[in-house]
Amino acid sequence: MNIDSSIREIKGIGTKTEELFRNAGVYTVGDILLYFPRDYERYPKPVAPAEAVADRKNAIVAKLRQKPVLIPGSRLNMVTAEIGSDDLRFRLSWFRSPFVRSLLKPGKTYIFYGIVRQKKQMFTMDQPEIFEPEKYEAVSATLQPVYPLSGGLNNHLIQRTVQTCLKEMALTLEYLPEELRTRNHLCEYNFAIENIHFPQDEESCIAARNRLVFDEFLFFILSMRFGREQSAQFETDYRIKDHDFTDHILRKLPYQLTDAQLRAFEDIKKDMKSGCAMQRLIQGDVGSGKTIVAFLAMFHAAHQGYQAALMAPTDVLARQHYEKLTALCREQHLSFPVVLLTGSLSARQKREAFEMLASSSGALIVGTHALIQEKPEYKNLALVITDEQHRFGVKQRETFSKKGMHPHILVMSATPIPRTLAIILYGDLDISVIDQVPARRLPIKNCVVDTGFRQKAYTFILKEIQAGHQAYVICPFVEASETLEGENVLDYSAQLKQLFGAQCTVGCLHGKMKPDEKNEIMEAFLKNEIQVLVSTTVVEVGVDVPNATVIMIENAERFGLAQLHQLRGRVGRGSAQSYCIMIDGSGNKKQNKRLEILNKTNDGFEIASQDLKLRGPGDFFGIRQSGEFSFRLADIFQDSDLLKKAAYEAGLVIKEDHQLEQECNFKLKKRLEAYKKDFSRQLNL
Repeated sequence: MNIDSSIREIKGIGTKTEELFRNAGVYTVGDILLYFPRDYERYPKPVAPAEAVADRKNAIVAKLRQKPVLIPGSRLNMVTAEIGSDDLRFRLSWFRSPFVRSLLKPGKTYIFYGIVRQKKQMFTMDQPEIFEPEKYEAVSATLQPVYPLSGGLNNHLIQRTVQTCLKEMALTLEYLPEELRTRNHLCEYNFAIENIHFPQDEESCIAARNRLVFDEFLFFILSMRFGREQSAQFETDYRIKDHDFTDHILRKLPYQLTDAQLRAFEDIKKDMKSGCAMQRLIQGDVGSGKTIVAFLAMFHAAHQGYQAALMAPTDVLARQHYEKLTALCREQHLSFPVVLLTGSLSARQKREAFEMLASSSGALIVGTHALIQEKPEYKNLALVITDEQHRFGVKQRETFSKKGMHPHILVMSATPIPRTLAIILYGDLDISVIDQVPARRLPIKNCVVDTGFRQKAYTFILKEIQAGHQAYVICPFVEASETLEGENVLDYSAQLKQLFGAQCTVGCLHGKMKPDEKNEIMEAFLKNEIQVLVSTTVVEVGVDVPNATVIMIENAERFGLAQLHQLRGRVGRGSAQSYCIMIDGSGNKKQNKRLEILNKTNDGFEIASQDLKLRGPGDFFGIRQSGEFSFRLADIFQDSDLLKKAAYEAGLVIKEDHQLEQECNFKLKKRLEAYKKDFSRQLNL
């Protein structure tokens, strides 16, 4: 068995289990070994039932009072047992686990591990793990992996599958040159894979993670730099000369652009007249006004008879850009045709859009991935703009080039990455930074509070709704978890519906919904048919809802500061004062200190810099922070030192062995080719 073997070859994997893994994007042995834990936990010291803390994970040591009971008629095959005393009722429940009845013996001492809930005078624990005291002592000394769960997978199944792979699979040949590994104090690859899943101790876990993060950065940078060299040679027929057409538009706008916006637009015009295909990143904080700069670039191209396209990551966002662009053309008395192309259009609408793309010079095109599928045929498409996600840009250039076109490429990003890191990560792009926010926008008012503030927050949200506004509530999870503590969208939205009743409409949004469902919910929120939207971070790259004035983020301690800043950017988009309420559920002073950075500033670049200073070398447990790049494990903020080292080594490799033909780089070249294939598959393009 090797990394390319089907997951079906792993002992214990049948048809049904194979399907569960496929739903999670795991097809091969290599895939499961790269299905990294999202967190680790250390089992706590066992306590007596009377010392249990509600809404937290506890290890309860107790004698079983009686034989477990199978609840008759239960569809879930529910088994219950009791511990504690007559004065303290403590019920344990297991679902679809009838074997528990024969496993547990009355009068024997066990340790039960799970989340404790209090229901009136009774404590409960659902699906607790069961340990005999000696076995619990052994596991409590280790770090236990907690995996991302989707598609019906459970943590135990993933652990067992990874353990089987590690035992049965042949060792992977080391592909990094030994001199490079020694220079950067990197452990061997097989050690890293084993210890990222089942670390011997925290030190081994950190060493394993450092090695794997370095690899991700190294291959990402190498592929970007090789791509840059190839694409830098592209000349283009779309040489767009300077003209004063956009100057007239600027003068008629109801507001004045900032100096930073004007500088970015000048950079774009300079690139577009150079004769080489533009490859530029516009990096700007949330609310900095990147969209109007993109629209101006589209007008600049369209005025000379060329088509310009803007590609957004979601149907809802594409439609909103389309409506804004149409309105701006109407206000400015511009006659350019504006075309919308998304996957959700009807067959007739798509056919009409294709006809306009094939025949209309100077068309302004807005869409989703549908823009780079096979069917659309363009007429002089000179400019392509990608909104929000850098990863679209890589495949995008390749796709358009294959069609025989070399349009100018503009990528927009709201992630506030310090410039030194941006130069590395966007190595295939030139960079313009919009580091000013338009004066007309009011600063968001922030507060960091504990869970005791919730009722006041609900009252405040209702007051804003009664004033005609809307609110977001963000939760870290979709549904209740057996292994992770935190608020979830499904339960939270049900609670708010009950709390607010007929006073407002509460909506629910999460990543497990089908695209049509998500679009429907976001459209309803945009139209104020939903006043409170309870959501996961899927709204991080969302629509512009100027009427939303409050965002309340539950378990704020679970998110990175950059991600929290992006979420906060969902409000403050209209003329009304907006508010961000961050609920810290950790009770941890260190976490609270970290969140206070957001409380003190709305400057995304300052937040990113401060976040770097606060993080330590072992501070990587929890939710991965940087969702914009397609990294499995790496985080561009907390791993910035490794990012810089990988960039340095990539530079040396290219300088000393440009084609990777030296014997010491043979395995590295082969691994890089495999990385590129895997990267493309992850993007699903």
